Amino acid sequence: MSVSKATLGLTAVAMAALAGTAGAATKLTLSHYLPPVHGIHTDFIGPWAEQVTECTNGEVTFEIHPGGSPLGNVARQQEQVLAGVVDIAHGLHGIPRGRFQRTSLIDLPFLTDDAGAGTYALWEIFPEYLSDEYKGLKVLALHTHNGGLVHTRDRKVETMKDMEGLRIRTPSPAISEMLTFLGATPQGLPPGQVYESLQRGVIDGTVFPWDPVASFGLNEVLNYHLDTGAYTVSFFFVMNENSYNKLTAEQQACIDDASGDNLVVKFGDWWDSWDEPGRTQAMEAGHEITVLSPEERERWREALNPMIEKYLDGVEAEGVDNAREIYEQLQLKIAEYNEKQGN
Repeated sequence: MSVSKATLGLTAVAMAALAGTAGAATKLTLSHYLPPVHGIHTDFIGPWAEQVTECTNGEVTFEIHPGGSPLGNVARQQEQVLAGVVDIAHGLHGIPRGRFQRTSLIDLPFLTDDAGAGTYALWEIFPEYLSDEYKGLKVLALHTHNGGLVHTRDRKVETMKDMEGLRIRTPSPAISEMLTFLGATPQGLPPGQVYESLQRGVIDGTVFPWDPVASFGLNEVLNYHLDTGAYTVSFFFVMNENSYNKLTAEQQACIDDASGDNLVVKFGDWWDSWDEPGRTQAMEAGHEITVLSPEERERWREALNPMIEKYLDGVEAEGVDNAREIYEQLQLKIAEYNEKQGN
């Protein structure tokens, strides 16, 4: 979604105007790691903040720090909000690795390629199975993106054999294991470093859905795209518990109304719209876009079954005794969502 500087400034202006009419304003700091042109910022976080500010009659306002700002480091979103450096943060569960082992089971391959389904599954099982990972935090939303693709610079990928030896940027431990089993060499990198790494030939490709390909300008340094639908990645939107508890009951109600059940249902449609520019840009640039064939997809599934078992064994060995139960619950909730959607 293309947004002018004037539009990007609208949130701050609107909040300032509302704050001017309020008695005692509380300013909350909100950070995320994506560029301010990304839909996460323009369609989700900015409007979410505006909704809360309006609901509180300007008593609660927000200072938003996106990617590229001192508070926009993807690896620090959780620690910043836990420490109270920021009041609210949006981040990736898989960076840094190992902090959200239960939630990150949604990253395992071939669970879903649909942001709506992945988000629904996480939110449905959160109270019983995932809440222990968020101590000290008020969880406002959990969500996933649409199915990721394999994007490469110099080598067209159509089969598992084509993956052999490729250095591919990875977003999480589960995707790292997937890439290793497919013959590639995973490279852990923050999203903001992918462009330069591709340009310099430090990596051969990356796994992403379409939306960051557009927002990080990656079509300039990519030529081939394989639509695998093999994985998704999960995100958190959380608030420091002490910051939440300091608000009045009425202000908390405004936060609650803008979040949770009323928020998570939006991510499926949002992600469909966020993906469109990346794909359109690639097509207009004459890139080759290939869809994984049904036969090859089945080969990938068979090859990755041992990887899934190994990953679950590892998570259990690290103290998540019910890792397989969580995985099965995710499968059930995704199937439940698909049935409701008539898929």
